[in-house]
Amino acid sequence: MEEGFIKNYKVAEEKGKHPLIRISMKYGDKREKVIVHIDRVSRSGRRIYTGKARIPRVIGGMGIAIISTSKGVLTDQQARRQGVGGEVLCYVH
Repeated sequence: MEEGFIKNYKVAEEKGKHPLIRISMKYGDKREKVIVHIDRVSRSGRRIYTGKARIPRVIGGMGIAIISTSKGVLTDQQARRQGVGGEVLCYVH
């Protein structure tokens, strides 16, 4: 929501089950998708890590990278500001 890619989200917890996240997608004025593509980077068989100096830029800054760090799950911009690297989860554009 902070980056403007989704409209809203809600965590639904049911007794005895794993929590479920419901995401409301965001669309433009002419019903065009805001999220064009999501690329999963790290996988269970192949983890991709990056240092703070080599955090990737997605489409020249037009997209975002989601990074799991020691300070939580952050966008590429937040990780650069905080000076941390971590596991690159996905690219969103």
